[in-house]
Amino acid sequence: MSTGDELRAAVSARRDLGPDFEDAIVESFLDKMGKEVDRRVDERLAVTGKKATGRSTVSQGQRLALAIVSLSLGTLATVALAITSADLWVIPVIWFGIVLVNVVFSVTGRD
Repeated sequence: MSTGDELRAAVSARRDLGPDFEDAIVESFLDKMGKEVDRRVDERLAVTGKKATGRSTVSQGQRLALAIVSLSLGTLATVALAITSADLWVIPVIWFGIVLVNVVFSVTGRD
């Protein structure tokens, strides 16, 4: 199922189940997206022949990929929360987490 399909399914489930299940729906959606990111990273590592263990240098392509995935997931999460009329205070928290992950990735990946 594509990312867009997952988002549509989450929004539909929220409409069907109501606000009582909102947190569980958002958590499930983000968990699925995290697994998809992990799958794609593992797939890329397998293609390049690198192992996930051990420290390696971070290429510009990896930084770009993380930025694209981060922006995509952040945008989807923002839209999902805005559509579901969820607590909007969560949106800045999500974006802060995304920025933090990108900064840590950038700083620890330098030679």
